[in-house]
Amino acid sequence: MGHELLKIGLAMPVALALIAPASAQEVAVAAPQAATGTRLDIVASGEVNAVPDIATIGAGVVTQAPTAAAAMSENARRAAATVAAIRKAGVADRDIQTTAVNLSPQYRYADNQPPVITGYQASSRVSVRFRDVKAAGPILDSLVAAGANQIDGPTLSIDKPEPLLNKAREKAVAEARARAELYARAAGLKVKRIVAISEGSFEAPRPPMPQMMMARGKESADSSIEAGEQTLSISLSVTFELN
Repeated sequence: MGHELLKIGLAMPVALALIAPASAQEVAVAAPQAATGTRLDIVASGEVNAVPDIATIGAGVVTQAPTAAAAMSENARRAAATVAAIRKAGVADRDIQTTAVNLSPQYRYADNQPPVITGYQASSRVSVRFRDVKAAGPILDSLVAAGANQIDGPTLSIDKPEPLLNKAREKAVAEARARAELYARAAGLKVKRIVAISEGSFEAPRPPMPQMMMARGKESADSSIEAGEQTLSISLSVTFELN
C-alpha cells in the first residue's frame, strides 16, 4: 500500500507539468498582438452628397366655437377632410400620422375681474411624409382647400442613408490611410498596419430650411419645394503602427 501511494504522489506533478504548457499556449494565442512600433492616431472624415428624397410636413386644423363640443366636432370634420385629401393624393397610410389633438378654453380678461371663458379652441395636427418631394407642393395646396389652416415644414431627409454612409466610411478610411502615409514619409518611417478603428457619430447637416414658395399668376398659385442637397458625414479615429 505504501508503494502505491508513493507512485501516485510521483505521477501527479508529471500530469500537471503536461497540462500547464497547453494552458499557457492557449493564453498566448488569445492575447492581442501589441504594437511594437511608433503609434500614430488619425481622426478623419468622409462625406457624401445626396438629394433628399423624403419631405415631412405638418398640417394642422384650428377651429373655434362657443362650446367645447362644437369646437371639437368642427375640428374633427375639417381634419377628416384634410386626411381624405392626403389619401386622395396618393399618400400611403403609413406616411400619415396624427401627432396632436388639443382643446383649450378661450378667456376674456378685464381689470380686477376673474377671467371669463368666451369659447373654446380645438386643434389637431398630422405629420405627412412625401416620398415624391416635387409633388409635395401641389398636395399642400389641396390640403388648404380641404380645411387645413396650419402648415409647417418641410423637413427633408434621405429614406435609406446606410449605403451612402458606407461610402462615407470608405472615404474616411482612405483619408486616414493617406494622411498616415504622409506622416510616415515625413518621419522616415513606413505604415505597417492599422491597430484600431473607432467610429464617431455621423452627421447629416441640413441646408438652410427650404421654403414653400408660391408661384402667383393670374389663374393659379401653386406651392413648390426645392430639395437641394444634403451632406452625410462619418468621422473615424484610426490608430496606425509605423516602423
